[in-house]
Amino acid sequence: MADPLLQVSRASVFYGAAQAVHDVSFALDRGGMLALIGANGAGKTTLFKAICGLVPLRSGEVRFKGRALGGMSPARITAAGVAMVPEGRRLFRSLSVEENLILGGHVKRPGPWRLEKVYEVFPVLKEKRHQPATSLSGGQQQMVAIGRALMSNPDLLLLDELSLGLAPVVIKDIYAMLPRILGEGLATILVEQDVTRALKVSQSCLCMLEGHVALQGRSDQFTHAEISAAYFGT
Repeated sequence: MADPLLQVSRASVFYGAAQAVHDVSFALDRGGMLALIGANGAGKTTLFKAICGLVPLRSGEVRFKGRALGGMSPARITAAGVAMVPEGRRLFRSLSVEENLILGGHVKRPGPWRLEKVYEVFPVLKEKRHQPATSLSGGQQQMVAIGRALMSNPDLLLLDELSLGLAPVVIKDIYAMLPRILGEGLATILVEQDVTRALKVSQSCLCMLEGHVALQGRSDQFTHAEISAAYFGT
C-alpha cells in the first residue's frame, strides 16, 4: 500500500504560552479531499499555516511525500508541491489579475496549470486580466486566488474558507468548477463554514474544537447530530 501524500502526526502549535492546536493527526492520499470543519477559532487556519511552514510545530510532525517538512521555509514547501488559497484571498493590490497569476507560477513546477488553462477554467479572468485584481468582485477575486495557487502546479491544495463573504450564487459557481480543478489528481484540504457543502464534496472529514480533534472519519458516516455535537462541543 502506498504511503499517504500528507501525514500529520500529533501536531501541536503554540502562540506564546497559548496552545492553538493539540496533538492533531490525520493522513491524506493523492487525489483525496478532506473537509476540515469547526467553529471560528478552532485551530483550522493555524493547522494550515503549520503545514505550509508559516508557524512552527512545538511537537509532532508533518510529512509530505514521505519527507518531514519541519524546518523547511514556506518557499521550499511551496516548491515541494503545497499551495494554499488563504482566507481573505490576499491578492496583491498593485498588480493586475494576470500579474497575480504569474506570481503563482514563479516556482516553475512542471504540470498542466499555466495561464491558458486557468483562463480556460475561469474565462472571466481572461477578460479582466489587465485590471487590478482587487477591483474585481469578491467571487472573481476568489477565482484569481485559486488560479494563483494552481499556477504552482501543486500536489496538495489547501483551500481556507472558500466561500467566505461570497453570495450564494457565486459559491455555487465556484463549487461547480471544483471537479474540473480537482480532476487533475490534486489532494485537497477544504476549510469551509458551510459544513453540509463541505461534507458533500469530500471523502473524509476532521472536525476541530478548541484545537482538538472532536470528530474524524468518512464524510458520509456521521449523522447531523454527531457533526453538530462535535462542532459545538455539546
